[in-house]
Amino acid sequence: MEREGGTSPAEFTEREGMDFIRTLIAEDLRAGRYSQIVTRFPPEPNGYLHIGHAKSIVLNSGIARETGGRFNLRFDDTNPETEDVSYAESIVDTVRWLGADFGGTVYHAADYFEQMYRFAEYLIRQGLAYVDSSTDEEVREARGTVMEPGRPTAFRDRSVDENLDLFRRMRAGEFPDGAHVLRAKIDLASVNMLLRDPLLYRIRHAHHYRTGDKWCIYPLYDYAHPIEDAIEGITHSLCTLEFENNRAVYDWTVEHWQDFVRSEGGEPARPHQYEFARLALDYTVMSKRKLLQLVNEGLVSGWDDPRLPTIAGMRRRGVTAEALRSFCEMIGVAKANTRIDIGKLEFAIRDDLNHRAPRVLCVLKPLKVTITNYPAGETETFDAPLWPHDVPNQGSRPLPFSGTVYIDRDDFAENPPTGFHRLSPGGEVRLRYAYVIHCDEVVKDDAGEIVELRCSYDPATRSGSNPDGRQVKGTIQWVSAEHGVPCEVRLYDRLFTAPDPEAGEGDWKQNLNPESLVVVRGAMVEPSVRDDAPGSRYQFERVGYFCSDTVDSRPDALVFNRTVTLRDAWSKPAPAAAPKAAPKPKKERDPASADARPKAKAPAAPVERTPELEALRTRFSTELGLSAEDADLLTRDAASARLFAQAVAGGAPARTTANWVINELPRALDGRTLDGASLEGAALGELIALVEDGTVSVAGGRTVLEELLRDGGSPRELVEKLGLRQVSDPGALAPIVDAVIAANAAKADEYRGGKTGLLGFFVGQVMRQSGGNANPELVSRIVRERLGA
Repeated sequence: MEREGGTSPAEFTEREGMDFIRTLIAEDLRAGRYSQIVTRFPPEPNGYLHIGHAKSIVLNSGIARETGGRFNLRFDDTNPETEDVSYAESIVDTVRWLGADFGGTVYHAADYFEQMYRFAEYLIRQGLAYVDSSTDEEVREARGTVMEPGRPTAFRDRSVDENLDLFRRMRAGEFPDGAHVLRAKIDLASVNMLLRDPLLYRIRHAHHYRTGDKWCIYPLYDYAHPIEDAIEGITHSLCTLEFENNRAVYDWTVEHWQDFVRSEGGEPARPHQYEFARLALDYTVMSKRKLLQLVNEGLVSGWDDPRLPTIAGMRRRGVTAEALRSFCEMIGVAKANTRIDIGKLEFAIRDDLNHRAPRVLCVLKPLKVTITNYPAGETETFDAPLWPHDVPNQGSRPLPFSGTVYIDRDDFAENPPTGFHRLSPGGEVRLRYAYVIHCDEVVKDDAGEIVELRCSYDPATRSGSNPDGRQVKGTIQWVSAEHGVPCEVRLYDRLFTAPDPEAGEGDWKQNLNPESLVVVRGAMVEPSVRDDAPGSRYQFERVGYFCSDTVDSRPDALVFNRTVTLRDAWSKPAPAAAPKAAPKPKKERDPASADARPKAKAPAAPVERTPELEALRTRFSTELGLSAEDADLLTRDAASARLFAQAVAGGAPARTTANWVINELPRALDGRTLDGASLEGAALGELIALVEDGTVSVAGGRTVLEELLRDGGSPRELVEKLGLRQVSDPGALAPIVDAVIAANAAKADEYRGGKTGLLGFFVGQVMRQSGGNANPELVSRIVRERLGA
């Protein structure tokens, strides 16, 4: 099957200058090893994708498209305690947004559990797997070291019948978590320690978001992944270099899987694993653990903070899928890990937005200019182009002008330095698309601050005219005081001051950039943007590329995020002596108010746990199956650990509860501590259940959490009292969708004409009409259906 925009295998093999992966695939095609190339992107639905995942998506989907092959999106959902349907939905949305064509079918490892189980029994019958009843510590010790071979545990030589009996009873749920594991019997003396009888199955009595409670034994990644590839007919299983040593287990599993399939009369596929360098990007971190620290410690606002390398953050910042694809194609595919200059990403973003973002005028720090000889009370309108001459796009907008305008304070200098070509006392400057003005008087307040400029204009210089031939070197942006729209502008920058924040000694967070977010309130933007959909992109002339924030921006309170500067401001030589440690970044800074600047938090001190907390950390990791990072975060203070333990004891799922305590609770506390809060573990567990069954949305759950912290109470009663019950009835939502579309017919036509980015606008309008209680996923589906998408 050839996807849209693809080529044939024969055409692909004739290409030149390909990376090593594509060269390898071309050789396979020329040799006739495959009639069709099949690739895949196999995320685990336990978190949010970042730009490193984008590289894999672009590579795998691109190869399938270029060869006329097939690209699969498959969830490696073999760990029930860390996975959630909301993550899965977010990943599907992200992959689709990136333009990867997976044919509309989403594959799941969980759908292959029965086949994996049958194969495991086959391995037992062949003497290639056994049930080990050793403790985790005993298994680790028996594996040996890089200098010493492993040794068999007391259970390695169990009979086939005993192993089959135990494994079937494991599946039947007779044993508690951790009682037994199924291990492959390979080679305890192998120099590759991963081949020293790797684990294939473990017992986990946990609810799976897809299979429910059907299974209580789950396959491990190294066992499940090659089977999934073989079942789906994947030809080239592309992964990053950290899985290079795992390839030996991959090949062992695939080879025996082929024997198993043949024994059942089938014809097995033979996938092959190949490794490429992962993406390491300057001025940021990719580690999930470190990103989690940034979120939990309040150093960023959440997983969609525009400073993070998450796809959610980059989308909110205004980066397009086309820019990300261009960047991934630009950096190519390498065999060795290297760091990538973030300037390449910023170049790709600028290059994309240059042809995508219409030009408008915005003044960040308004300075009043009164044009004294302009006719009193009159206004006029200029027909201002949206695009420069070198961009082949059409369009203009009306730009109103009046006798009082705002210019940027940085465009006026009372004592201008040499080479300053903007406005100064007695000097002239051209207002973009309007007139040349002359500064006649500077007005100051009692404190000596400049509050107004009084200027005169030359009517003969309208819209660039220059009848007397005089040279005016400077042109600046402006906004009519009468017509301009107040707005908030968030100036995002690189999150760290060091290219490799994790290099060297000391706390990596000391490299955080204190100017990574500067919030400018009271900026003024031209009125043409007032009613544009959230997420609309612009170039603010002479300022940078911006987009309206998809979360906080409203027509009556516009908020713009800086996507990228107009040029690389970081390319200047570094100062001779850098400070030893940069302070942590503030959440926001208003240049107009020093008092409004929040203090940076001090670095977190090493945690000294009591024996009780240390015991809980071990229990959370071993008995409840949490990651070491999550167990560590939950036991940094007794109150959090106690709250989590109480909620789980009441039946709340461990992983989901951990997410709420680690991610949502700090946001709701907003710097306060749990001591003295009214929240009980049982109430938290009840709230999580209401979110899980769809009674209340995650956003509504956050509101309830804040109420519980303040006053306690019943989550279910609070949902009803606050009117937060989520509307998931299509019959109730469809009339609201129809009314919104009817009220915005022009935008509906634009959507049908290809401007699909307006989907967010329609969903937002429906959410407002429903008081925020509509199920957004259902709203999105109904909107697409109504608009013919």
